[in-house]
Amino acid sequence: MGTLRFDGQVAVVTGAGRNLGRAYALALAERGAHVVVNDLGVAISDTDGSGAGPERNPALDVVREIEELGGSAVANTDSIASAEGGAAIIRTAVEAFGRVDIVVNNAGVVRSAPFADLTPDLVRPVLDTQLAGIFHVTGPAWRLMAEQGYGRVVNISSGSAFSGVAGLAAYGGAKAGVIGMTRQMATEGAGLGIRANVVAPYAKTRPGSGFGPFPPSDELNAWLRPEFLTPLITLLAHAECPVSGECFAAGAGYISRVVLSTTQGLFDRDMTPDTLLRDWAQVMDTDDMRALHHDGGGTMEKMIIPFAAQYSTRDPVQGSAQDPAEGSA
Repeated sequence: MGTLRFDGQVAVVTGAGRNLGRAYALALAERGAHVVVNDLGVAISDTDGSGAGPERNPALDVVREIEELGGSAVANTDSIASAEGGAAIIRTAVEAFGRVDIVVNNAGVVRSAPFADLTPDLVRPVLDTQLAGIFHVTGPAWRLMAEQGYGRVVNISSGSAFSGVAGLAAYGGAKAGVIGMTRQMATEGAGLGIRANVVAPYAKTRPGSGFGPFPPSDELNAWLRPEFLTPLITLLAHAECPVSGECFAAGAGYISRVVLSTTQGLFDRDMTPDTLLRDWAQVMDTDDMRALHHDGGGTMEKMIIPFAAQYSTRDPVQGSAQDPAEGSA
């Protein structure tokens, strides 16, 4: 059964009718969580959203699986693409189980097209689900978590957020936004008992498709099965989660931390385009890189420490709060 338990806690998992979301919902339920299994029940498509959806919403089947295993779950079929849908998902959790402790934002759509061929009709559904959908669901849950002084948010991003994939500009852009939003959540949640993290999963979820250079095969399906993601999702959703504001790449039994970092860079207040070109190697030099943490520091320190040394006796890191209207990295 495992020692990391969720007895008495309530988890909301979006896009949980199939594949990765289903695996997350089953894993949390197996360890005692009451689970809201959300799925819109639409067709799976990597291109234009066409195709027939299933006759029966798969969320109902996942709920049945959980109940047959002795767990507790309810289905929800609202869309994350609107604030009303997100509120309805959280309302389902409260009406069924009385609280919300965990949100796993997994749902979203994909629209694939070369950048030159993207249209608003292709881009908008991606942004409405992959990025705004996290806000729609987590917003009402966040207020409940803040009131109870506890919460865990696990947002699902993608390797396309930090590795360019041809045809996925809208998807990759939205998934990069997920990382930025999560880091903001972590900063604001630090004093509220809420931790938020990101996972970029690598898994095989469509039986008829390949993965990168590898063609479809049963062996590939087994190697990249969704269940390899559940240990990480389970830990990040648990009270013992040791981090917040972090991003992880995971799949096939492998997990690594994905770090946003800054080089030592170039400081020259007299620079011109010509001197910048001359010294460009210093900007790009990756020796002694520093990780940028969600709670500040990094590039801003490099810019402001020389100012403080010349004009102020205050500690530049511990000084007054930055005006939110001012730019920062």
